[in-house]
Amino acid sequence: MYKNILVINLMHIGDLMLATPVLRTLRTNYPAARISLLADKKLRDLVEHNEYIDECLLIDKKGKDDHFGSLFRFIWGLRQKKYDLVINLHRNERASAIAAFSGAKRIVGYSKPGFSLFFDKVMQNPSVAHHIGQGPFHLLPPHKYVPGWKHQVHAHLEVLKEAVGVDTIDDGGLEMWLPEAAEQEAESLWQQHFAPEDKVIAFNIGASWPTKRWLDSYFAECADALIGRGYQVAFFGGPMDLSIVEKCIAQMKQKDSGKLHVFTGKVSLSVLAGLLSRCCLFLTTDSGPMHIGVAMNVPIVTMFGASPVPGFYPYDAKDVLIKAPVGCHPCGIHECPHAGEANLACMKKITPAVVMEHVDALLERYQGVPAYQLPAHYGEYECQVVEA
Repeated sequence: MYKNILVINLMHIGDLMLATPVLRTLRTNYPAARISLLADKKLRDLVEHNEYIDECLLIDKKGKDDHFGSLFRFIWGLRQKKYDLVINLHRNERASAIAAFSGAKRIVGYSKPGFSLFFDKVMQNPSVAHHIGQGPFHLLPPHKYVPGWKHQVHAHLEVLKEAVGVDTIDDGGLEMWLPEAAEQEAESLWQQHFAPEDKVIAFNIGASWPTKRWLDSYFAECADALIGRGYQVAFFGGPMDLSIVEKCIAQMKQKDSGKLHVFTGKVSLSVLAGLLSRCCLFLTTDSGPMHIGVAMNVPIVTMFGASPVPGFYPYDAKDVLIKAPVGCHPCGIHECPHAGEANLACMKKITPAVVMEHVDALLERYQGVPAYQLPAHYGEYECQVVEA
């Protein structure tokens, strides 16, 4: 039986959050094992305090570890740990190489070709898009784009069942633990900005691709409507989102309201989580913060444009995902290739009126209660999907 296990996920915020049910399930099946997680150093806030792991290993992907010599030394260090089992949960070159040359007794998961020769069991990832009929060396465009057909969490758990042989799937949904310092900072910021009776709605308008972003003018209209009803509105996101948040706020009628608060680029991921747990609703794009919001149990309304719905929907039954009935959804393209009115039609056709209908429904259902006071429902993770 496995006594020393390493899980690898070196991707982005959402990808790492979607791997957390794997850690819980491994702990359930191997309670005496030493379980380690390898993640990107800049995302340590998300997983460093995860209660199901014994060690969080970090690699500085964009810094000191971004060269072959450092990668070689890192892999050599891993080999000294003598893992029984390595599970790779993202099919990119760096993660595939680390897994392939880790020296583990058993290596499973997703892998790039070439590195897969060193794996004991390679799995396909049915949550991500597949380009079928692509020419040699990627010189020709794909003939067909096939979006993912299974949620990423379910795909990861299939790896555990088929490649590892776990007996029990313990899917507790997305989970995140906050260090005491982050919890205290979140509480301090909350008291500075909000009164005890305030009901706060979080906005995250940024996303890694332009085709994942709902129109900033639409966000502005929703923010105005909510402030007009007496709600507090808090903008979140990273430093890279500040310019689009400023552009959005400039279009608001209530831009000078005391009920408008901007935390964009000002808080760490763990403090963001602490603040989200105190909000009563989260209006967001398909983004990393969306998945943090899921882990913090906040009701979510999200708009999906280029993103495949089955693969990455918010993993909670109380959430609502809205998509538009356009023929090119989901495309998986970072920049919309269409011109004129057809440009970003998948987002334009999701109107503020449609979004506010579902925002109002969730606010009525959960009575504006802060997320941390809402009960979690084990096993209820399929969100409501609405076609605009």
